[in-house]
Amino acid sequence: MAISIDAGPVVAKPAEGWQSVVADVSSDQRAFKGVPWGKPMMWIFLVSDTFIFGSFLISYMTVRASTTVPWPSPSEVFGLELFGRNVPLLLIAIMTFVLISSSGTMALAVNYGYRRDRKTTFALLLATAALGATFVGMQAFEWTKLILEGVRPWGNPWGAPQFGSTFFMITGFHGTHVTIGVIFLLIVATKVRRGDLDAQRPGFLTGRRGNYEIVETMGLYWHFVDLVWVFIFAFFYLW
Repeated sequence: MAISIDAGPVVAKPAEGWQSVVADVSSDQRAFKGVPWGKPMMWIFLVSDTFIFGSFLISYMTVRASTTVPWPSPSEVFGLELFGRNVPLLLIAIMTFVLISSSGTMALAVNYGYRRDRKTTFALLLATAALGATFVGMQAFEWTKLILEGVRPWGNPWGAPQFGSTFFMITGFHGTHVTIGVIFLLIVATKVRRGDLDAQRPGFLTGRRGNYEIVETMGLYWHFVDLVWVFIFAFFYLW
């Protein structure tokens, strides 16, 4: 009579020595299998950038809560004259609307990119870049207006001197992000229009053949910039 012996499941031995080092180094390849490198790298960059913006906003709130000098009223400082009346936060409201609208066009660009609709994707990227440039232009107008009224990084005519330094630091850092985003949007839009993403022509930000993943990666950056502005708007302009 034959007797069968069940040895149970075979358990793989853990790698030892140099094999374990190789396994650890290559583990990211297994974790991100099928995911283009650009996307996780962009996420890592955005996480690090979140800490920087978070530090700026926390510093701003700490300074504002601890200063003994009255803080300028945002509704008065950022008001605009319209038909002889001062309208509080009018320019800031328009800037916010423009930037939030650009998130919508960016989302549509990603959608049509994965449909490989070159013309529509190009038009939407161009519209997003135009809205971003409009935002930067309005921010430049805002800076010019406040500088002419006497606002400096070391003081201002309305109260706490820290107002100027926090304003220029936070809005300037964000405006730099928007400007860089507009430049990259124009680069990606040009590549989409020329068909570089379909033909996988060698070059900057080309990616894999027939894949519009760079548009999605650019979208991650742009949505992050828009989200940061929501926090700046809430903490700096509404508080």
